[in-house]
Amino acid sequence: MSGIFVFLGPTLPARDAASELDATFLPPVAQGDVIRLCAEKPKAIGIIDGFFESVPSVWHKEILFAIHAGIPVFGASSMGALRAAELHPFGMIGVGAIFEAYRDGRLEDDDEVAVVHGPAELGYPSLSEAMVNIRRTLADAAVERILSQDTAFRLEGIAKELPYRERGYGRILRLGADIGLPGDELAGFKAWLPTGRFDQKRDDARRMLRTMRRHLGQDVAAPGARFHFERTALWERAVREAATLAM
Repeated sequence: MSGIFVFLGPTLPARDAASELDATFLPPVAQGDVIRLCAEKPKAIGIIDGFFESVPSVWHKEILFAIHAGIPVFGASSMGALRAAELHPFGMIGVGAIFEAYRDGRLEDDDEVAVVHGPAELGYPSLSEAMVNIRRTLADAAVERILSQDTAFRLEGIAKELPYRERGYGRILRLGADIGLPGDELAGFKAWLPTGRFDQKRDDARRMLRTMRRHLGQDVAAPGARFHFERTALWERAVREAATLAM
């Protein structure tokens, strides 16, 4: 399926993504990337990972521009879930549990999906654990009675208080031991983690790629835009800047 582009980084290895969908996999999305991509008239755009903080994040309006141009835009897992939760009323297609939690207001903070990762040449390896993954893993541990509900709740609180850059199961367990959480439960959880840990972001990313494959396989025309796209002076400047960076 040529003409399909997906912005991807630490959430899912590109080789695994390629097994789900025949697409061109691009680095995490940043401001201006979708504007430039629209010039190639893509068949569809998927957003999983995106840059933030040190690099300007993808602008809502450039996604709206793509939708207005009749290009299906899908989002899941990380930056894609955030933007899809904000823009689904305008036609962006959100996929997965993380998108649904943001859409429904059960999650609000951007740091829930943020991670530190290594460079592109190493495949964007994650160097911290996403809060959404920690929540899901702790919930599963409680269901399987590896942890009591109280211990799981307190470990979740410890994780949430940490800066996203410092989140990891080893750090959380050490802090849990420091405040006197039951040692047998912590030891059991540590032993269970290698097989019990759940990567919600990765699961959602795979779901999005499969959804894109089914959607595009049906060869259904994208629905008409449900909004008027205003070409403001700020927008025209953004287009010029994006074109300049593409040269």
